[in-house]
Amino acid sequence: MLEDVLIRDWMTSDVISVTAETPIAHAHQIMKKNKIRRLVVTDNNNKPVGIVTIGDVREASPSDATSLSIWELNYLWAQLKVEEVMSKQVLTATPGDPVINAARIMLESKVSGVPVVDETGQTVGIITESDVFRMLVRSAEERA
Repeated sequence: MLEDVLIRDWMTSDVISVTAETPIAHAHQIMKKNKIRRLVVTDNNNKPVGIVTIGDVREASPSDATSLSIWELNYLWAQLKVEEVMSKQVLTATPGDPVINAARIMLESKVSGVPVVDETGQTVGIITESDVFRMLVRSAEERA
């Protein structure tokens, strides 16, 4: 049954992405504005080259235990680019893969989402743990 459920039916197609050169402060604003926890980092051909998560952004945020002023901290943080904090090993799936394959990738690799790419390697979606949970809940509700 789960082998018949395809990623294309549960992925998010409107992927919000950034480039590696995007300032981390801007990436953080995008995540907050769109209420998302990860951004696909793409090259000029819309191919995934990384993932940046809200956790990556938080780790890069200035610590309170510093002697720098707030202005110095904000200046330094504004200079930081996504490429300096993103995960560069990108695991991907394709729209025709079963959702269970994406769930297995996420579980085994301890990641919370994977970009979905077409046959040319271009980003066409993203599937996350939330999508898998949504699929499971909806499937259970339909059986009840």
